[in-house]
Amino acid sequence: MNTQERGTTTHAEWGAGHPHLLITLEDTHLVHEITEDETRIGSGADCQIRLEGIDPVHAIIRHDGHDDYDLEMVGPGQTSANIAKAAEEEGRPVETLHTGARFTAGDWRFVFVRDEFADHGRPYGGRLGGEGAHQRRQPPRPDYESEGHTGAIPAPPTPPQTAPDVFGD
Repeated sequence: MNTQERGTTTHAEWGAGHPHLLITLEDTHLVHEITEDETRIGSGADCQIRLEGIDPVHAIIRHDGHDDYDLEMVGPGQTSANIAKAAEEEGRPVETLHTGARFTAGDWRFVFVRDEFADHGRPYGGRLGGEGAHQRRQPPRPDYESEGHTGAIPAPPTPPQTAPDVFGD
């Protein structure tokens, strides 16, 4: 089977895919390119994204050792995932951001965007047949840490790749 028939993985070079935030408040529309391993959002002078009307440090985005971008909410806000549930079940008070993930800080609204080829989300163009469909597993991620990339926080353990290849090769 050729590559075009199989589709693609979502593994790419470290930090690839133009990760950025779309930030809005009423008629204000901003774009912030995420270029550092830690991006602090708040009203404080030491934040990379400084916005009025929110806590001095309201949220932190960290680029981890698996090339994911994780959101930690320090101040109050809403997220597209249930961070409290993740903290309880996974022991991590963060949300791994994938394209389209949303969160708020005060009246500010944020959307995370990263090109699909590098987003480490759903491989091969997404799930076929909806959420309940079986999806072929993609190969393990590159070993970014052996390439010298450790990120701002350690990467979570990689789950074992034991599911059968439903579609075959």
